[in-house]
Amino acid sequence: MSVWLDDISRDRLRTGNLQSLIDDYHVVGVTSNPTIFAKALSAGSAYDDQVADLKIRGVTVDEASRAITTYDIRWACDVLRPVYDATGGLDGRVSLEVDPRLARETEKTIAEARALWWLVDRPNLLIKIPATREGLPAITQCISEGISVNVTLIFSLERHAEVIDAYMAGLEQAKAAGRGLSQIRSVASFFVSRMDTEVDARLDKLGTPEAAALRGKAAVANARLAYELFEKKCAEARWQALAAAGANVQRPLWASTSVKDPSFGDTKYVIELVVADTVNTMPEGTIKATADHGKLLGDTVHGTYDASRQVFTDLEELGISYDDVVQVLEDEGVSKFEASWTELLDTIKTNMGL
Repeated sequence: MSVWLDDISRDRLRTGNLQSLIDDYHVVGVTSNPTIFAKALSAGSAYDDQVADLKIRGVTVDEASRAITTYDIRWACDVLRPVYDATGGLDGRVSLEVDPRLARETEKTIAEARALWWLVDRPNLLIKIPATREGLPAITQCISEGISVNVTLIFSLERHAEVIDAYMAGLEQAKAAGRGLSQIRSVASFFVSRMDTEVDARLDKLGTPEAAALRGKAAVANARLAYELFEKKCAEARWQALAAAGANVQRPLWASTSVKDPSFGDTKYVIELVVADTVNTMPEGTIKATADHGKLLGDTVHGTYDASRQVFTDLEELGISYDDVVQVLEDEGVSKFEASWTELLDTIKTNMGL
């Protein structure tokens, strides 16, 4: 399992903090999202000089946001390039998300992904595309063009299956066009802790002993079943043909792994999801907590599938609908990233004096 940092800022890059996490905590990748960039822009003065130059040049706020974020991502890609080279492209990856306001627009998502891929111009980049219904064909198109993709905001098993199929379709199109498959990479970001946040709130409203017994179980069970799905897809003849042509598996990436409920252990979403061919992207606090006191027990996923299915059977019996939960989470996820992007643009606008 690969450890990636779920954060990026210019201060991390300037101070060498990212390099120290690589050296001392085995960090081998970085993910970013609109919330992370909004936070970075609003803190300190690291971006002041670039913002001032952008103002003098008279660029739009949208173009300023691309210039600012791609600068950090290029820098992070360069810091992680030795890891990329040492692992043959498996790790050393840095993710940059398309404008989340485009999450429901396929063609605009594709165009933005192409633009970001060109602007960063680093082989270890991953373009993040939300796993909305409209995002699926965008994933296929980008993969077919050789753009490596981090598929984000996956909450349901059904959508995870569609994401894997979209990846394979893109690889098939790339192969048909004569493009080599070995340099194309993808991860499927399956969100973890938010599942418990939503389900546990519904359980707390029920207030019964049966409900209390299920608190904190849904997120890990959901992720474990996502891994079972990944294994089943990898065993299909369709995937085997692509693998024989040099394709790389789309690794499950456990996202949103910081613990939101203080009654849970702070390494819960790390130690309970340890299994091969995965990534766990964590904020720095979770990385250091795991290094300090995480009780790693080896593979904690295989052998849990039946028990994981039982968790959702029990939830359904209490009237908690899996389909409703995951739809709420997807809608909220898109909305939250849109709000963060708006906050980012507003911060840039203020700093540019517009």
